[in-house]
Amino acid sequence: MWKPFFWLSRAGRQQQLENALQQDEPAYFGFESVTQDEKTTKVIRHFDSVARHYDIMNTLLSFAIHLIWKRIAVNMLQLQQGAKVLDVCGGTGDLSILAARKTGPTGKVVLFDLNWDMMAAGYDKVRKAKNGHNVAYVQGNAEKIGLRAETFDAAMVGFGIRNVTRMKLGFEEMFRVLKPGGKILCLEFSKPTAPVFRWLYDFYSFYIMPWLGEVIVGSRQAYVHLPESIRMFPMPAELSKMLADIGFRKIRYRRLTNGIAVAHIAEKPAAAKPTPLKPLTG
Repeated sequence: MWKPFFWLSRAGRQQQLENALQQDEPAYFGFESVTQDEKTTKVIRHFDSVARHYDIMNTLLSFAIHLIWKRIAVNMLQLQQGAKVLDVCGGTGDLSILAARKTGPTGKVVLFDLNWDMMAAGYDKVRKAKNGHNVAYVQGNAEKIGLRAETFDAAMVGFGIRNVTRMKLGFEEMFRVLKPGGKILCLEFSKPTAPVFRWLYDFYSFYIMPWLGEVIVGSRQAYVHLPESIRMFPMPAELSKMLADIGFRKIRYRRLTNGIAVAHIAEKPAAAKPTPLKPLTG
């Protein structure tokens, strides 16, 4: 059945972000309005259902372009040998592998994800990669990262932050665990800039992708949720403002493949110098 393509308005996107900060307000799983606890449950079930086929479907549905996006994005972080990196919503580990190559044998990457099945699906791939033994696994919720403050030189999240119920809390947690001067990378889907290309992308997203999901994975609904969640996500300028409100500085972003994906880079400001104590008088 034909249905019109839908991108949430700017006001709608802002409203859902504000709602997410209130415990009693609804959240969204794709276009479906659910409670915040229900969204967490649905996200876990969604990735449980696709974990085994996740990598092959990503490569098939994106014509392998997602691998190029990820390399470009990690290169933008300019990681140094020996750096400590946190990969939030790290899933099957593609970004972790790229980061481990950059940070070398003395570096450390922590792959952090809510879904154990996703991490398990990519475990062998990560271990066989260069410096893959330097990737550690932690299961947890991105809204409350149980790691020490000011620990990491970089934090990154690739195609996962839109599934976090309270997105701003996830970014605030990444800000907390970064060292002063540390960088954040957010790689996420967005709205293509050219109208004709956008129409083709919308048609492919709403009709071809769900069909392939049903044929290959046996789950049409899993690949209906994907394009819906993308169309609820903040635009690049809106996401930049959110990062600035949290405290990030030197924010910039790069559109990839006509804006289908966008890589954001930002920095946590260096710690201010302590004010010297003045001698007591009088």
